[in-house]
Formats: sequence, structure tokens, C-alpha cells
Amino acid sequence: MNHPDPVAVGTLLRHVLELLDGDVAKVYEEQGLPEYRPRFSPAVRTLLAEGPLSVRDLATATGVTHSAASQTAAQMARAGLVTHTPDPLDARRRLIALTPKAHALLPRIEAEWEATVAAMEELDAELSTPLAELLTEVTEAVTRRPFRERIAAAHRRRAGGPGRDRGAGGGPGVCARTVAQFPSACGVRTVAAWQTKTWGGLCAACAVWPP
Repeated sequence: MNHPDPVAVGTLLRHVLELLDGDVAKVYEEQGLPEYRPRFSPAVRTLLAEGPLSVRDLATATGVTHSAASQTAAQMARAGLVTHTPDPLDARRRLIALTPKAHALLPRIEAEWEATVAAMEELDAELSTPLAELLTEVTEAVTRRPFRERIAAAHRRRAGGPGRDRGAGGGPGVCARTVAQFPSACGVRTVAAWQTKTWGGLCAACAVWPP
């Protein structure tokens, strides 16, 4: 089996998710639930506990973005598992509720939940750190300091720190990559004129991009 480059963390995360979610989806299909997706489970559990919710409230309760919650609800509606109805207290909102079909499938769905939890506990026993704990730590860390900020700081360090933003060779210029290509990626807003000339309009950090 080919494994993703361990340095390509995003690819590795997607690969792990595909392996886990893919096998869970296969189990549902084998149990006669081909339209059910693993991503439905947090929404189903929340709607069971809370009753009908708006997309915004469902997103908050399940810890996903509004867009992700909306997409999941749309997929569940196509599978006949939820309905979208007007909120009697606010005509601008629509409420998502489980259908009779979803309630009828609950015994089978809940049995698979229990089996999946048990399988995850077995997998965690083989790992140095339980997967959910590690992912929670990652989430908290990038919430405290977004990854974008960490990348910008790394570029500044490669450029020699804040002192390299301006130089004695001339007046300040603006990094071409900052302006034209990746305005949120480059943390170096001004560069010395000699740097601009030497690296074709890029600051010292972006001149060696990618790192």
C-alpha cells in the first residue's frame, strides 16, 4: 500500500478520514442502509436530543460550519431522513426535523454507532495517543493561533526576522507575491529595494517559495 508523504499533513488527514469513513459507509451499505453516510450521525444524534433545529443551530450543536451543516441536511433530505419546514416563530427560518423513515431506521443505526465506538476504542489502544484527543488538541491549538499566522511567521523567520523587511539598499517596496498572488500568505509587507530587484519583485521569504 502506498502511504502519503508524512510531511503533507493535509493529504495524510484526508487519507485517514477516507479510510475510516469509507469503511463505516461500507458497513452501513452491508446492513441495507446504502444512502446513510457517516457524516449524518452527529446531526441525527443532535436532532434526536434537541428536536427540530435551524441550520445555524444544528451547525453550532455539531461543531461544524454553517455551510457543512447545510450540505449535510440537504443530503439527508434527499435520502428521506429529514424535512425542512418553516419555523412557526420566525418565517425567515426553516427547521430541520427527522422523518418517520429516520425514526424507523434508528435501531439499526444505533447498533452501528455502538459497533463503531467499540472499533474506535480498539484502534485507540493501538495508538500512542487516542485519535480524538489528538485531533481535539490540534483544533484548540489552531484556534488559539491560526495556521495562516504560523505560516506567515515562518516566512518572516526565513527572511531573517523583522529587521530584513527594510534594508539600506533603498526605499521600501512591496512583495509581488503579497500583492498579486497570495495576499494572506506572505507576512512581509515591505522589502528593501535591492531585495525587490534581486528576486524579481519577491521578498526574501517568498523568493525561496515553496520552502
